[in-house]
Amino acid sequence: MTVGIAWAKKLGATTVACASTGNTSASLAAYAGRAGMRAIVLIPSGNVAMGKIAQAIVHGAKVIQIDGNFDDAMRLVQQTDAYLLNSINPFRLEGQKTLAFEVCETLGRAPDTLILPMGNAGNISAIWKGFKEWKAAGKISTLPKMIGVQAAGANPIVRTFRGQSNSCTVAKPDTVATAIRIGAPVNWTKAIAAIRESGGDAVTVTDREI
Repeated sequence: MTVGIAWAKKLGATTVACASTGNTSASLAAYAGRAGMRAIVLIPSGNVAMGKIAQAIVHGAKVIQIDGNFDDAMRLVQQTDAYLLNSINPFRLEGQKTLAFEVCETLGRAPDTLILPMGNAGNISAIWKGFKEWKAAGKISTLPKMIGVQAAGANPIVRTFRGQSNSCTVAKPDTVATAIRIGAPVNWTKAIAAIRESGGDAVTVTDREI
């Protein structure tokens, strides 16, 4: 988020915005507040943990709850004039990729496998980019297998990866894991590329397993 906010400020933007299931809203609000920018957050009404909403509010964000899901919020926020900082923003991903650098520096090498949840799929896309760049820089000699995990009620990437769907959408995503309750992930093509390039996998888990 820091890279995205920095770029927004460089462009002269005064307002930044995002659709969120919780985590992005808190991060956006905190960094926008520090940068002296106005933050607008659209969230699905009743589907975001109160603790995450509170973090956005305490940092001064205008939080708008909509009657719909995350995908509806995403469509609406893209119609605003604010600088969008969802993971569709390439500068946002440039910041997220540094997690790969941190993992490698902590371990002293690349992990054999990295398993992570997929919602809008920004993390798996960005982190894979980071691993590839770290290897290209000669910092590591191997790359990890990327394993993306989705909930059974919100698993469009898994279904597409396995050839069960061509649209990579779930009309009404439903899972107890609210942070990944996303039916139309904007980074699905990058996520599938990361999984395939790394020799990884995309798997589904049930709410009971979660």
